[in-house]
Amino acid sequence: MVSSTTPYFLSSFLENSFHFKHHLKDFLHLDPETVETRLAAEKEEIKSLGHKDFNWQEASAFYRDKVGELYLFELGAWHLSSHEYIGDMLRLIADYAQGRVLDFGGGIGTHALGAALCPQVEQVIYYDINPINRDFVQYRSEKMGLCKKIVFALEMPEKEKFDTILCFDVLEHLLDPSQQLLQFYQALNSDGKMIVNWYFFKGFNQEYPFHLDDPKVVETFFHTLKSHFLEVFHPYLITTRCYRKQS
Repeated sequence: MVSSTTPYFLSSFLENSFHFKHHLKDFLHLDPETVETRLAAEKEEIKSLGHKDFNWQEASAFYRDKVGELYLFELGAWHLSSHEYIGDMLRLIADYAQGRVLDFGGGIGTHALGAALCPQVEQVIYYDINPINRDFVQYRSEKMGLCKKIVFALEMPEKEKFDTILCFDVLEHLLDPSQQLLQFYQALNSDGKMIVNWYFFKGFNQEYPFHLDDPKVVETFFHTLKSHFLEVFHPYLITTRCYRKQS
């Protein structure tokens, strides 16, 4: 059932984004001023890196090895500036996530932590190919007392089933997002939910050089989505969507 209010266990995000800045400061051993400076600057830095070094044949190496800790600041700045949007995403997770949850490409951990706080969620498998992201989110989970509820992986779990799959701001970074949808379909339990979003657009000023925007690939993606999943209505005014498997 969809709730009309924010669950009590998400109140920490609304107050302080799950202490993100404090966690970042202590994890990287930085002073607060440096954290603020880098949060403001790293978006341009990672855009520049994308224009210079990104290519689709080595995309995994780019996200795993080259972006380093830059992504902590770039993703953090986006989450902080999109506080209300992220809040609605967490409410959506609280409404539909349950059982075993896979957070695919979990980034700075906002959604994995939010899912782990949900009483109806038994376990969260956080997956991200960037080892710095993984270490940071593991640190955050320890600080929040959630380390026993979150499992960390640098490779996609194979032949495992999940009651919920989360995938946010990831599909546009994949060379074949349709294939990933098919993997999600196989990994999702028959009555499970998939909560996802995407942004197949490089930006009006090419500010997202590492986003997929090939029209044929995007069209195939939507055909695959439509043929395998049925959208579940939710009331939040966000681009994130919830799906179940087609009967």
